[in-house]
Amino acid sequence: MPLPINISDLLNGHTVEWERLEFKTGWNPEAVLHTVCAFANDINNWGGGYIVIGVEEKEGLPVLPPVGLKQNQLDSIQKKLIEISHKIAPFYSPVTSPVVVNEKHLLIIWVPGGENRPYKAPASLAEKSHKRFFIRRGSKTVPANTIEEITLIGLAAKIPFDDRINHQAGLSDLKLLLIQNYLQEIGSELYEHSSKLSFEELTAKMQIARGSLEYFKPLNVGLLFFNEHPETYFRGAIIEVVVYKDENGTSFIEKKFSGPLHYQLRGALSYIKSNIIEEYVQKIEGKAEALRFFNYPYRAIEESLTNAVYHKDYENRATIEVNIRFDRIEILSFPGPLPPIDNAALKQKNIVARDYRNRRIGDFLKELHLSEGRGTGIPSIYMAMQNNQSPDPLFETDEEKTYFLTTLMINKQSLEILRKRNQEDVPLNVPLNVPLSKRRKLVLDLVIADRFITVEELANKSFVSEKTIKRDLDYLKNNNILKRTGSRKTGFWEIIQ
Repeated sequence: MPLPINISDLLNGHTVEWERLEFKTGWNPEAVLHTVCAFANDINNWGGGYIVIGVEEKEGLPVLPPVGLKQNQLDSIQKKLIEISHKIAPFYSPVTSPVVVNEKHLLIIWVPGGENRPYKAPASLAEKSHKRFFIRRGSKTVPANTIEEITLIGLAAKIPFDDRINHQAGLSDLKLLLIQNYLQEIGSELYEHSSKLSFEELTAKMQIARGSLEYFKPLNVGLLFFNEHPETYFRGAIIEVVVYKDENGTSFIEKKFSGPLHYQLRGALSYIKSNIIEEYVQKIEGKAEALRFFNYPYRAIEESLTNAVYHKDYENRATIEVNIRFDRIEILSFPGPLPPIDNAALKQKNIVARDYRNRRIGDFLKELHLSEGRGTGIPSIYMAMQNNQSPDPLFETDEEKTYFLTTLMINKQSLEILRKRNQEDVPLNVPLNVPLSKRRKLVLDLVIADRFITVEELANKSFVSEKTIKRDLDYLKNNNILKRTGSRKTGFWEIIQ
């Protein structure tokens, strides 16, 4: 049965980090047993991993196209895997899926982080072999040392919140349409089978529900992504965006985004992209090319807000707050980072985290291409800000790590233009019931002064891109403030009284 992932993305490391992938040319039961045990122990809360049999590995990376397995090997390997899985204590059973890639047969073994860790496996398949804890250290499976054994024992019964059963919800609270939309979007072959399986089988295959036949319940991660109103179960599962209209912060607009995590994340990002981000164009004397920059680079906002969704503690009732002030954007989430990350570490551009709060949320976000690999968020934010000639981002927490605050400062040239624009007095006779930003008032004022003004001229005089001007003109036309008469080249603008 297909897995709820895109196989091509998996093999190329696009949605799963290389540390969580192990490739094997052929069947090696002892090595597979040890790696299954290591992924199940999930010492870093990464979400387990995948073993791909039928693909050669070179220096930790797959050699493609795959060498493949003989078709008649697939059944015998799966039977042997079931047999050796009983040697893991406590018992652990991974999920297998035969696939065909480039006309070659492969076997993918999915090993989610176990709920009864720590697990032990025999050091060898020889008779009376003693059992050891196995873990992943980087991209290799190794026996745990004494300190790592203590860490594993400390993780006993500590299942990450997103991977726990929700006892207040029922299986019917997971919605089939949302699940199918997700599988179709990521390109999973499981989408084609989703209508043929029972709902229990489908949710079990996706690891978003589990339990006995008489007590089969959704997991928290399932409710966060596949329930229309996850805030019913997790009050803090909301993104609040507050846009302050002036430097004093006395006038503001507030928007709330709820629903499945990926829906609210995309909704908030779309709102910010449409209403906050502006591209500025400045012509430089003596040069053919104009200088182009944004008040805030979208990539930095996208990474920052995705990180907040990924790392938030959904047991905490506090929402994610996005405060868009006159000269900066603040993204606040609760609580702060996990140890050993502190304020000193947050001043470094490359942060290495050893533990993660939400192993399953991260997997879903990466499958949807909303998040990249672990540890890439902060470096990506730095790069996006630098490429836009913006000040470096600021990351902050307190000593108790009760919050995490990301601050993105506005591009300095954008700030100068914004202040100049706000100082201009633009008296206009427009309907009072239609809200207009100062930029749109300026655009309207320029049109009143010159009915034949072009989009390019409006962009140059407003210090923004033509795309932004077209968006402003559409707003003015849709609100019956402005209309265009005649062709694009010879026409003119008219003010609707």
